[in-house]
Amino acid sequence: MIDKTVSSAADAVADIPDGASIAVGGFGLSGNPIALIEALLAQGTSDLSIVSNNCGVDDWGLGVLLRARRIRKMTSSYVGENKEFERQFLSGELELELTPQGTLAEKLRAGGAGIAAFYTQTGVGTQVAEGGLPRRYDGSGGVAVASAPKDVRRFDVGGQSREFVLEEAIVTDYALVHALRGDRHGNLVFNKAARNFNPLAAMAGRVCIAQVEELVEPGELDADAVHLPGVFVHRVVEVGTGIEKRIERRTVATEGE
Repeated sequence: MIDKTVSSAADAVADIPDGASIAVGGFGLSGNPIALIEALLAQGTSDLSIVSNNCGVDDWGLGVLLRARRIRKMTSSYVGENKEFERQFLSGELELELTPQGTLAEKLRAGGAGIAAFYTQTGVGTQVAEGGLPRRYDGSGGVAVASAPKDVRRFDVGGQSREFVLEEAIVTDYALVHALRGDRHGNLVFNKAARNFNPLAAMAGRVCIAQVEELVEPGELDADAVHLPGVFVHRVVEVGTGIEKRIERRTVATEGE
């Protein structure tokens, strides 16, 4: 088996070119591959097409790339918590493909599994299926680019005839993910909720780059505990257990509640 480790986050992302498409793990600020994102920012890569559940916040996660005008297009299911995202989208600087969350997850998984497309009930009867969702504004309040209609077919499921909308799989040039542990062969273990979109993003990338808090030797991970097999991972970089992890919103109960 090939040793997939690289010495630094900078080396891991060094060949990502301008205009690349990248699937990025994380949900809110949980499980963000922040060391890889910051390395990408430092090397100046631009005109990126990013697929991720959301775009971080203004000063953390993917938000740092957005603030530096490095992102051309976002494919996301949630666009809140980021004022710069709102500003760029409404001003026509950023293209957005808004996708239902479960659909986005399945589009990534399907891409990694070699499935070209699938039918789902999610979005039937809405602009998701019928088209017309704003993809890019013109900067004056008008819609410059809108989503196109999608194929809708009727299937008999469980004795009931229902409509389903066709969704195409997502495959990207690269994937950036964060894991708790990984071995030199690329097998990964995620920590609880930080697993979120990370395995799906990893599957969808033609080249998957994983930052891990702890690098272990092959054989040290229990095979039954591996969440993502190394066949999907091409590069592994250790970032240490002391890496900063931010909380998107801290909620504290008052005494007596």
